[in-house]
Amino acid sequence: MNLTKTLLATSALTLAAGMTSAEEMASEMTIVSWGGAYSASQQNAYHDPYMEMTGVQIINDESSAEAVAKLRAMNEAGNVTWDVVDVVAADAIRLCDEGLAMEIDFDEQLAPAPDGTPATEDFGDLIVSDCFIPQIVYSTTFGYRTDLVGDTPPSTVCDVFDTEAYPGKRSLERRPIANMEWALICDGVGIDEVYDVLETEEGQERALAKLDTIKDDVIWWTAGADTPQLLADGEVVMGSTYNGRLFSVIEEQDQPVAMLWDWQMFDLDGWIIPTGLSPERQARALDYVYFATDTQRLADQAKYISYGPARQSSAPLVGQHATLGIDMAPHMPTDPANAENTFLFNYEFWADYRDDIDAKFQAWLAQ
Repeated sequence: MNLTKTLLATSALTLAAGMTSAEEMASEMTIVSWGGAYSASQQNAYHDPYMEMTGVQIINDESSAEAVAKLRAMNEAGNVTWDVVDVVAADAIRLCDEGLAMEIDFDEQLAPAPDGTPATEDFGDLIVSDCFIPQIVYSTTFGYRTDLVGDTPPSTVCDVFDTEAYPGKRSLERRPIANMEWALICDGVGIDEVYDVLETEEGQERALAKLDTIKDDVIWWTAGADTPQLLADGEVVMGSTYNGRLFSVIEEQDQPVAMLWDWQMFDLDGWIIPTGLSPERQARALDYVYFATDTQRLADQAKYISYGPARQSSAPLVGQHATLGIDMAPHMPTDPANAENTFLFNYEFWADYRDDIDAKFQAWLAQ
């Protein structure tokens, strides 16, 4: 891109984001994320093209796991050194509630879809905080060994509870989140009523009673890599984990494993902009997120990692994996074929009930 095109592109971004000129934006920024393949996907899809277009220097930091504590400390010290921070939605809500993340006017400060659909409609229900800009949807779902399930592979999450049809060990995460919801769904509770039931003592006992039916057949995991390894080793017939981990064991390791998407639990990851930035740095941060969260950019990230873009308009643009050369759409949790039955992690419910249900769950495990 030549200098004239660069200036025009930059001007278009700044005007769309409600700013005046590139001269009023910082020339360097620090972006915080998770490292590894995920940060690499952001580098390819967002950072590199943005740096080429604007000339800004992006410094990467891999401290997202400590984002809440570090931003609190920076704010107390009056020295916020981060410009854009990648966090899970639950952390974004905490940072927003504590005044450590700036509120976003989604329709004014983010790009519309190519057909003009406002950002609020394009992101839809994935906007869960005034400060959080969704970037990707990932899910906790199930994988199963194709060579250990007989002639009729599992088709619903409730097959996890059917040890007669599918004998063998299962792996479940050692926490109540998702497990309690799946237990109630498979005990006959409608999806719209799950959290109403789960907030009652009776509902919690009902979920644990359902989990009791497979407790002796469960290997409990605490790290995302556990289930893929258990599946690869043939130690479990099916197990839950993050969909990106299952993509790796299926496509990159070529193991005899398949996905069971039914009633996958969606969770979100995305950007916040810290409060306490100078006007120049805030302007640059807003300009960056306007670019990095538009329809094409979110679709581009899916070339490098199997997490679904948060915008509805991005889904049709998801193409092939950049190195594997395979069609990525069938591997996305947001692909219509995979998203027929889904539920979104209920942040407010678990903020209110996590401590109590966690204590009951751990006590049940110890029985």
